[in-house]
Amino acid sequence: MPNGAEIFDIAVIGGGVNGCGIARDAVGRGLKVLLAEQNDLASGTSSASTKLIHGGLRYLEHYEFRLVREALIEREVLLRAAPHIIWPLRFILPHHKGLRPRWFVRLGLFLYDNLGGRKILPGTRSIDLRHDAAGAPLKPGFTHAFEYSDCWVEDARLVVLNARDAAERGAEIHVRTRCTSARREGDLWHLTLEGPDGVVTEAKARALVNAAGPWVSSFLGGAVGMNAPDKIRTVKGSHIVVEKLFDHDRAYIFQNADGRICFAIPYEQDFTLIGTTDADYQGEPGKVAISDTETDYLLSAASEYFQAPVTRANIRWTYAGIRPLYDDGASKAQDATRDYVLKLDQKSGEAPLLSVFGGKITTYRRLAEAALEKLQPTFPGMKAPWTATGTLPGGDFPVNEFATQVGTLAKKYPFLELREARRLVRAYGTRAHHIMGNARASDDLGRRFGPSLTEAEVRYLMDQEWATSAEDIIWRRSKLGLHMTTAEQSALEEFVASLLVRHQQPALAGHV
Repeated sequence: MPNGAEIFDIAVIGGGVNGCGIARDAVGRGLKVLLAEQNDLASGTSSASTKLIHGGLRYLEHYEFRLVREALIEREVLLRAAPHIIWPLRFILPHHKGLRPRWFVRLGLFLYDNLGGRKILPGTRSIDLRHDAAGAPLKPGFTHAFEYSDCWVEDARLVVLNARDAAERGAEIHVRTRCTSARREGDLWHLTLEGPDGVVTEAKARALVNAAGPWVSSFLGGAVGMNAPDKIRTVKGSHIVVEKLFDHDRAYIFQNADGRICFAIPYEQDFTLIGTTDADYQGEPGKVAISDTETDYLLSAASEYFQAPVTRANIRWTYAGIRPLYDDGASKAQDATRDYVLKLDQKSGEAPLLSVFGGKITTYRRLAEAALEKLQPTFPGMKAPWTATGTLPGGDFPVNEFATQVGTLAKKYPFLELREARRLVRAYGTRAHHIMGNARASDDLGRRFGPSLTEAEVRYLMDQEWATSAEDIIWRRSKLGLHMTTAEQSALEEFVASLLVRHQQPALAGHV
C-alpha cells in the first residue's frame, strides 16, 4: 500500500480494461502511477463481455462511422500486441428474407472490410450453406450466408496483462482496495484507501482518473462528493454457455426478429457461447445476474437458426455484466451509444479529475491515449504515445506463429499433452515457460486441481497476476471452472486460502 508521503502523478480508480489500459499507457510515458481496484481485476464489466475484438457491424446502422473505423483499426493493432489471447475468428451471417436485400448486406460488409485499413484479416466471402460445413447445424431453410472476419479475445486476461505490463514498468497495482474518499486540495488529490485487510492508508496524486465502470457516477457522488455528477446508463448484457452445438471453428451472427443480433461462438473447446442481451438495469452492479426472461430470449434466438432446439438442459454456465454507457438519451438500450465519453473537471490551479464513461473493450487502448491527451496540460513533459506498437506480456511473437509456440513448449516439456500445451500458450504466450520452469515430469508441477490446473500455475497466478481466490483463477484468469468438479473447485479454494495465510497476501506485491 502507498505510504502516504509519496506523490503519484496519476491515481486511477478502477481495475477494468479502461483503468488498466490508462495505467499502462501513463507509466510507459514516464508518469508515476497508482491504480486501486475495489475487487479483483476485471471483476465487473471487463470479464462479462461477448469476448470479441470487433468493429461492431451493427453500429454501421446507427451511423457511428468514427467508432467503427477506430475499432476496425484497433483489431489488428491488438492482434499484433497479444496474439496469444487474441486471434482471428470467422463469422457466418446467414441471409434470409427477414434481412435487408443481399446486395445491401454485401455493401455493408464491403464497407466493414475496408473502413479500417485491414491488412492481416481475410475479407468477406459468400458461401452456399448447402455445401459448406457451416450449414450443417442450421435449419435447411438457410441456404446462403456471408462469412467475414473479426477477432476473439480472452477479455479478463487482456485486463490482467495490461496491469502486469504496467506493474513491470513501475506502476503500483492494488486489488481489493477501495478508495473511500477523494478530496481535491489545490493541485493535489488526497485519497483514502482501504485495503483487503481493512488497513486504511493515504495517497496523493496530481491527477485523478475515475475509471470505475458501472460505479463511475456513484464514485463521483460518494468518494468525491460531487453534486449532480454526469450519469451513466447501466445496460445489462447476459450470456449462456451451452454444450457444443457444432464442430467447426467458425462463429455465427444471427439477426433476431426484434432487430437485435445474437452470436453463437465456439467456446473453451467443448462449449458454445450464446449472447448477448440488451436491457436497462437499475440494481446494484455487483449483483447482476441473468434473468429467466433473458435466458428464454437467448434460447429462442438460437433455436430459430439451429436444427436441434437449444433448451435449458443444454446450459452449463451463465454470466451477466453491466455496460456503463454514457446516458445520451436514446430511447432503447440497444440504441445507446457504445462510444466513450471523457469528462475533464478542472479549474485553473486545481488538480484535474478525468471521468471515463462508456467505451467498448476493442477501443480501450485508444481510449487510454485520448485520456492522456486530456491530461497533457498537467504533464507537459509526458512522453509520446507508445502502445500502438508495444506488445503485452507473453505476446512477443508474430501473429502467424502461435502453432510454433505450442510446438516449442510441447518439445521442451514432452510430458505435456498437446491440448494442455495449447491452453498454456493461449493464456500465457511466451511466458508459459515461467510456469513450467525446470520441470522434467508432470509431478514437478505439484498438486493437480482437475485435469489441467497445476500448483505451479496457481502459484504463478497469485504471485504475478494478483489472484487471491479460486474464483479469480478459474473464472477470470481462466475458464477452467467449466472443466472442474465442485470437489476440485473446493480443494483449490482451500489451497489458495492456505497460501494467502502463509505468504500474507503475495498478490498485492505489484512489482516483479
